[in-house]
Amino acid sequence: MSVELNHTIIHSRDNRESAAFLADLLGLEVGEEWGPFVPVVLANGVTLDFATIPEESITPQHYAFLISEAEFDAAFGRIQELGIAYYADPHLKFPGEINHNDGGRGVYFPDPSGHGLEIITRPYGG
Repeated sequence: MSVELNHTIIHSRDNRESAAFLADLLGLEVGEEWGPFVPVVLANGVTLDFATIPEESITPQHYAFLISEAEFDAAFGRIQELGIAYYADPHLKFPGEINHNDGGRGVYFPDPSGHGLEIITRPYGG
């Protein structure tokens, strides 16, 4: 059997808010709450399980999502409609811009709990 990532837990200040935020931006569904988790399943079968913890205990992480050009247009449109700050780089030095790394498009933006999210249309080195 090959090794695959099955799920990971993402700490959030409000598990439902964070799950809904990501699902809305990426056109995904929020799953049924299971214990302390609110899941969002990605196309490759990986589940992101959002768990509420005290805000001061959250360590910001980075999550990158590979999406199609059409999905990028839709997600980026939602980012702009919602007035979410976005950047062309992970160091937040190019606000209000997207990047064209590896011949694709990419953008960085925060989620409600302070995690750094990224959407890209080409994998790095692609």
